[in-house]
Amino acid sequence: MTYMALTVGFDLDMTLIDSRPGIHACYTALAERTGTYIDADLAITRLGPPLEEELINWFPAEQLAEIADLYREMYPTIAIAATPALPGAREAITAVRQAGGRAIVVTAKYEPNAKLHLKHLGIAPDAVIGNLWAEQKAEALREYAAGVYVGDHQGDIRAARAADALSVTVATGPFGADELAALGADVVLADLTRFPDWLAGYLEAPRA
Repeated sequence: MTYMALTVGFDLDMTLIDSRPGIHACYTALAERTGTYIDADLAITRLGPPLEEELINWFPAEQLAEIADLYREMYPTIAIAATPALPGAREAITAVRQAGGRAIVVTAKYEPNAKLHLKHLGIAPDAVIGNLWAEQKAEALREYAAGVYVGDHQGDIRAARAADALSVTVATGPFGADELAALGADVVLADLTRFPDWLAGYLEAPRA
């Protein structure tokens, strides 16, 4: 049996990819380039929100647009090769496809760089939509009629809620399993290696 109506959205950073090594390297290089102190160790503990929300901790507001552009320009040569897929990422996308569905990536990351990550890792979702955070992600989730959104952050739970989608979370980002449950996630998985079995059970369960 196939499920042609199934569309599953996935977050990128700390859901499909472990972006900490690459982002750490890019923040370190940005600090050297600008002569401005950035605590890269701290910055990578709070991944998820848009880049500017991190940069405001280190740069004056009037410089944010310029510094963000510089970071994104530096990012491909520094961060892409340093960033691995998280365990189960490829298998999660495959599980959706094998169920006859579509897998899309909806992320706050700059879209061209998000696509570079996925191409480098050989992960090919049906669509990649970037530059969206929290409730903004609901725009893309609704456009693609996603019934499930998989993420690792409170913002991803908010995105799913705003899109009337099921919030599935993985405890591979800044929030632990108990925290994700307390924040209102419908489903909490240790990581994406658990996703194919969860999806199979979800698709077999009777709908009200």
